[in-house]
Amino acid sequence: MPTLHPRQRLVMTFTFFSMFFGAGNLIFPPFVGAQAGAATIPAAIGFIVSAVGLPILGVLAVTFAGGFDKLAGRVSPKFAVLLGVAIILTIGPCFAIPRTATTSFEMMVAPFTPDSSRWIAQLAYSLVFFALSFVFAQHPEKLSKVLGRFMGPLLLVLIAVLFVACLVHGIDTAAHPGGNYQTNQMARGFLDGYQTMDLLAALYFGIVISANIRALDITAEAQVQRETAFAGLGTGALLILIYGALSYVGTVSGSITPIDADSDTGATVLTNLTDAVFGTAGTAFLGVVFVIACLNVCTGLICTCATYFHTKFPTVAGRSVSYRAWQVMFTVFSFIVSNAGLSLIIKVSVPVLSALYPISIVLVLLAITHKVFAARFHRVYFWTVLMVGVVALIGCIDSLAAVFGGSLPLLDSALGLLPLQEQQLGWFIPAVLGMIIGVADSLRITRTA
Repeated sequence: MPTLHPRQRLVMTFTFFSMFFGAGNLIFPPFVGAQAGAATIPAAIGFIVSAVGLPILGVLAVTFAGGFDKLAGRVSPKFAVLLGVAIILTIGPCFAIPRTATTSFEMMVAPFTPDSSRWIAQLAYSLVFFALSFVFAQHPEKLSKVLGRFMGPLLLVLIAVLFVACLVHGIDTAAHPGGNYQTNQMARGFLDGYQTMDLLAALYFGIVISANIRALDITAEAQVQRETAFAGLGTGALLILIYGALSYVGTVSGSITPIDADSDTGATVLTNLTDAVFGTAGTAFLGVVFVIACLNVCTGLICTCATYFHTKFPTVAGRSVSYRAWQVMFTVFSFIVSNAGLSLIIKVSVPVLSALYPISIVLVLLAITHKVFAARFHRVYFWTVLMVGVVALIGCIDSLAAVFGGSLPLLDSALGLLPLQEQQLGWFIPAVLGMIIGVADSLRITRTA
């Protein structure tokens, strides 16, 4: 049975890594470290579990199932389309694409812009940013060939430089945990790992990685899964090292310049550090790197979203919608959302991700145990996802109301009855109940067949 050579496995690992690691992955671990301060280690562990462990399991789940549509289709075909659209909109125009513009603005322009004219600068910057992204999206292969070859290594070198600088600088006294990290740091880190959106992306990446492996003349399905696992483990190891280093960078930055968790972001944490350690030139260099990285990611996401919607919805209300038209709609919508600011985008995305992640987690765990458990009780998929989905949707509505200054006492009371809700894991018991109901329903159908 043919296997990949060590060099080929290394290439697959770095390909895998480059698909996951973007500018967003660079700003959230430092924000965790800056808030957690002296409690960074448990916070970073929680973050790594959800930002590394879950995505790798997601890739394996999709590979074993033979693709996202087949995996989600085990619940129902309509659910596969619904979840697919929700994920694409989340990792696309609603959050991830606007975040590329706001993140690069925060890193490159905001440190040198007076507060009084900041909104004008952001409007102008995002207009130019999305105009360029749209132009590049017409020929994404050219941008990827030029930028893809050096952006990954450049980001790794940048992280290494920041980490070494922090080691040299050291920490006099780590800040006390603040913001959302005053208590339950590990659980909070786990929830903030959702912000990478890597589990959602992994549900599409898995089939891409397995296709790349098959292109290297690996045809046996068991071997494809084995090589995918090797690439996943290598990627996981890299991400653990990088997230650990970036969390330490955030801890050092927080000890130098305290942050306001309500208004600051991971971009603020990094610019505070580079300004203190390297001066204005260092901040400008970091900003340039972010602009290039974000432009590359934005271009790829516009193409991905437009391709998905053009494939799934070639006509809307009886009228044909072209691939280019989808690109225009996503670009314009993302431009509008981006001007809400990075902090607000992150705050609004938290409730949405808190709804999508539990559904994705149980779907992945059922897929991983499919042969030994879920395949024997096929109704387990439907009932588990249904129970978790109801709780997740209620939690999302309640949290969104809080973000915009409102409150829904009835939903608050209902959610408060759930065990583990204080740790944001109120969906766990409903998931267990869903599995029990699914097993019982499967046995009932078998007996009556």
